[in-house]
Amino acid sequence: MLSKYFFLAVKNIKKREIRSWLTLLGIFIGIAAVVSLISLGAGLQSAVLGQFSSLGTDKLIVMNAETGFGPPGSTAIKKLNDHDVGVIKQVNGLEKVIPRLIRVNSVEYNRIVGYGFVVSMPEEDKNLEMVYETLNIDVEQGRKLTEDDKGKVVLGHDYAKTKDFEKDIEVGKNLKIQGKDFEIIGILEPAGTFQINSVVFMLDSDMKNLLKIEDEWDLINIKVKEGENVEKVAEDIKEKIRKDRGEKEGEEDFSVQTPSQAIESVKTILNIVNLIIVGIAAISLIVGGIGIANTMYTSVLERTREIGVMKAIGAKNSDILLIFLFESGLLGLIGGVIGAVLGLGLAFGLSNAANTALGTKLIEVSISWPLLCSSVLFSLIVGIISGVLPAIQGSKLKPVEALRG
Repeated sequence: MLSKYFFLAVKNIKKREIRSWLTLLGIFIGIAAVVSLISLGAGLQSAVLGQFSSLGTDKLIVMNAETGFGPPGSTAIKKLNDHDVGVIKQVNGLEKVIPRLIRVNSVEYNRIVGYGFVVSMPEEDKNLEMVYETLNIDVEQGRKLTEDDKGKVVLGHDYAKTKDFEKDIEVGKNLKIQGKDFEIIGILEPAGTFQINSVVFMLDSDMKNLLKIEDEWDLINIKVKEGENVEKVAEDIKEKIRKDRGEKEGEEDFSVQTPSQAIESVKTILNIVNLIIVGIAAISLIVGGIGIANTMYTSVLERTREIGVMKAIGAKNSDILLIFLFESGLLGLIGGVIGAVLGLGLAFGLSNAANTALGTKLIEVSISWPLLCSSVLFSLIVGIISGVLPAIQGSKLKPVEALRG
């Protein structure tokens, strides 16, 4: 019996082909938006968390509290200095303590001046290797910086493809930073983070001489010894600096970032983005549900005689109700399936376009079967709910009144 209701619903939907497609539009736009954006978001979250995981769970970063937007240290009231580095080194369980600078400087090439981030690198090769490992970077052209590379720089991948200087930037050429020439010895592979793709790396001594900096740092990279509790070491560092600066707990003008904190921050941001996406898509689904309800009400009015004939030959109210519910549910189901397929296609298309434009493989699509199935199921439920009132109205029509209409 149920199969008869199903085939009758299919027949009625096909009979009103254009109206049915217009009704489906709101449903599959909403489902497509949910599937595509959440699939992209899940893929991006996996990629970003994978990047953090690759950095290792034994790394810490010390920074001063910031007063506004800008690179680390640029808006800090009190800068980190060599004394702070010495205080941190007194904490037990540390393998390496590497202070670094990050500043925005003028960058000139082919007589065209722009601005970009310049980041300092430690002088010793063993410390350089730790920074390379922490940032998870490698060179595409040329080579990395070594402790003997004074007056030389390595550039992020964006410099290899930028047209801002109207001439290709190549290894072996010179780049002016703050008016001083530096030889380009390497260009990095595309990195997982956009910031690294657009920075210039040089040795500490070069950066200090260039900017006339004596006792000042923007952040401190720390590697914890194997087997040590990273969270405990982080707390020990906080306590040591607090005591040295005479600060109370909770009133620190610095921060110690652990890997777990960084990962939780990323998760929080991406979860908020996903919630906003779901909210926007839900509005589209509500509009789609209203469209289904409108179509079903119209269908009841158009088929009043048909309902009268069915009741006259013995159809019950429940039969009429099920016919209309099958029809509205089928509209929701078809919309959900089309939306899920379109959403996946859109997600892959956006992913490829974004990765091509950015020169990275960071934005991937994560296919979640529970997401796809729940999206289609939700669409089906929206369709059924939207058809309940019109179906009840149709089932309550009296045979004589229906035949007269």
